Amino acid sequence: MARGPRSRVAGRIESDSWQRARSSDSFARVRDTLSELRKRYIEEGRPLPAEIEIELRADPRAGARALLESIERRRKKNRAEGQRLRHMLRYERAIYATGVTRIAGVDEVGMSPLAGPVVSAAVILPRSFRLAGVDDSKKLDADTRSRLAAAIRREAICFAIGSATPEEIDRINIYRAGLLSMRRAIEGLDPAPEHVLIDARRLDEVELPQTPIIHGDAESFTIAAASLVAKVYRDALMVELDRTYPGYWLAKHKGYPVREHQDALMEMGVTPIHRRSFAPVRRALKIDPEQMDLF
Repeated sequence: MARGPRSRVAGRIESDSWQRARSSDSFARVRDTLSELRKRYIEEGRPLPAEIEIELRADPRAGARALLESIERRRKKNRAEGQRLRHMLRYERAIYATGVTRIAGVDEVGMSPLAGPVVSAAVILPRSFRLAGVDDSKKLDADTRSRLAAAIRREAICFAIGSATPEEIDRINIYRAGLLSMRRAIEGLDPAPEHVLIDARRLDEVELPQTPIIHGDAESFTIAAASLVAKVYRDALMVELDRTYPGYWLAKHKGYPVREHQDALMEMGVTPIHRRSFAPVRRALKIDPEQMDLF
């Protein structure tokens, strides 16, 4: 029997009622789990599934709107970070385009401190590796540096540390000691790199193609990664040295020439890890500062 007009209207009413009930169920489900959704998609940063986003957009509650606004801010931040990382990888992309497959970034830390070695790290990263937050280590706090450095060491094809001792710094000067530590780091890589990205210098004793980049730890992703590994390694070393030479606050300032470090030098004297070619240390030794040839 053919369904008449009344039957069709009844069918529409029944369908509309079912859709409202389904929508009501969705709202209830979203309302019941807003805190869980915030934890999952804001705090943990997971991608928001399309079906849940549709339900949130249909939910008239202020909590749902606030959650969507937070997610949109996170998306905008992620897009900006993606653009920043793409910019930092422009040198790497150009070198990969020539057929090179292993690019090393190298950077040194600890040029200015009065105590401890100058330390360099060299890293070779997988071509597809990306890590949000990688930047010049000087711009980041200690916890962020440690987290990023751990991920870099874990995911790197290889990495190596090179250093130059306070004695070497005093003998050959800090500039050449920095170059020496970088060369040692590069030589420690296995497999060896095919190209080296370096922060505004050239290593004459390294017979590899090199690209010096001014402000490389802020401009190149791979150099920034090396900077993070080097900084975290040296900071940990200075914490250990603080236990050996207490009273100089090395764990706090990592050997840099802050006032409390210079005061400790004058009060407690010079240790074997202090750089005797640096003026504040020479003053503590009551030796006239000497002008060293930096190049």
